[in-house]
Amino acid sequence: MAHIQPSGWRELSVTGAAAREIETLAYLEQRLADTPYVIYHGVHWTNVEQGYSVYGDVDFIVLAPNGRILVIEQVAGFLNETPEGLVKSYQGKPRKVRTQILATIEGLAKRFQGKLSIDYLLYCPDYIVRDQPLAGIDADHIIDASNKPKLARVIREALPITERTDDFDKVTRFLGDTLNLRPDPSAMIGNADAMVTRLSGGLATWARRLDFSPFRLHVIGTAGSGKTQLALAEYSAAIDAGLRPLYVCFNRPLADHIERLVPAGGRVATFHMLSDAWLRAQDITPDYAAADVWEKIEASMADATLPETWQFDVVIVDEGQDFSVAWRDIVLRMLKEGGRAIWMEDPDQNLYGRGMVPLPGWVTLHSHTNYRSPRQIVDMLTSIGASHQPVEAGSPFKGADIEELTYPEGDVEAMLAQTRRAVTSCLAAGFGRQDIAICAFRGREKSAILQLDRLSDAHSLRSFTGEYDLFGTPVFREGGLLAESVYRFKGQSAPALIFTEIDFEALDEQTLRKLFVGMTRARLKLVLVMSERASLQIVDRMSGR
Repeated sequence: MAHIQPSGWRELSVTGAAAREIETLAYLEQRLADTPYVIYHGVHWTNVEQGYSVYGDVDFIVLAPNGRILVIEQVAGFLNETPEGLVKSYQGKPRKVRTQILATIEGLAKRFQGKLSIDYLLYCPDYIVRDQPLAGIDADHIIDASNKPKLARVIREALPITERTDDFDKVTRFLGDTLNLRPDPSAMIGNADAMVTRLSGGLATWARRLDFSPFRLHVIGTAGSGKTQLALAEYSAAIDAGLRPLYVCFNRPLADHIERLVPAGGRVATFHMLSDAWLRAQDITPDYAAADVWEKIEASMADATLPETWQFDVVIVDEGQDFSVAWRDIVLRMLKEGGRAIWMEDPDQNLYGRGMVPLPGWVTLHSHTNYRSPRQIVDMLTSIGASHQPVEAGSPFKGADIEELTYPEGDVEAMLAQTRRAVTSCLAAGFGRQDIAICAFRGREKSAILQLDRLSDAHSLRSFTGEYDLFGTPVFREGGLLAESVYRFKGQSAPALIFTEIDFEALDEQTLRKLFVGMTRARLKLVLVMSERASLQIVDRMSGR
């Protein structure tokens, strides 16, 4: 029977053109079930020509037992028929379909060491080509909406079934080893987001069904367990009920992220933002240069009478592992009598070495399943002992293999070169710049990479400058690749994560926590850029030495 590569395509939940390709796969699997064809879906390759990287891709390749291949270019949606042939618009840019097909054939032929027998089809399941002689493509090689039931028959006619030959084995090795075969990451990103949100959102569903009074819920949840979904659900429900919620966390980037997601009507802030706003509301300008500034701020907020505007029906504390007892008392003073309070934390993400804040009388809920990180990441973190609590891998995605790139410790240029290589690897895997984040193991002040405007001529960086505008909004460098420290990126994630500048003398408790936080930011792909001594220690720990 026909065999489809890569496997796992049935699990993809995609939309748009990608969904149409999955439909075609299902059709081919059914109609060609009695054939020995091998059907490759989503074939991508890279070639270097005259010093430049040349990328190519093809929707489907059907391989016959005699080694002959049929390239199928599927174009979903509407096409334009122009005097220069069929044209398809991709993200607003017109592309000649004939040119695209010829480039695909040429690219495959150049990569193959030997003579490659190639035929082609243009498959337009949604469009009827009105003037085929002007299409720029032989009418015999076009299957459009008017005759798409013929697709399987045309494939059989183009690829007669014969005995298997040596050419079949050569082409199979070529397609399997030389080319990079994988589902489209852009489709997987959307699917991963939906799947992870749905799975981890279960915490938001059943945690909010708990009924006790007063409602004081203490959630101890690992990375990717659904704490953010719970916070968003609780906040939105409060707004819908006509109540005022307060969300407080430690990290400014996380607060900014939550602020963009929640409806208007409540308040989102870090504890420091909340403190600053309180003082300014009293016409006090804090002197942050003073050594005891935070002691004075905490004392002021702890003793003051709170006006109605500073009282809330629902209080949500996130990143509770980074709070102090004094902060706890200040925030909970803002909760109205009879209000709801949720305190969420993860001891494994305690980067500042603070003890857990006691919450006597609260109901504690443990959530140890990570629904966000691919299973390889969870397995690696478990093997090095980076979590004090058992973490279960709940992601529906195995994910790509974890890449490791090393450099000599202290060699900044080598570290930057390997980071550039990591970016190239992510781009070659099909991730867009908007899907890639660079996370530095070091803090912003000590990081070499976070001081740069550009990683290379091709890669500008979008990183925090350490400054704020007149409205208190962080000022970022204008770049295409997000770059953050592990401290600031805590609470966020990216489809493809480059965790760089990883260097340490000893694999101690603090280092393990930073590794845990950084690695669990990746949703699909993780590249570790680490020093040789750091890599050696991790390998030793994983091997039990």
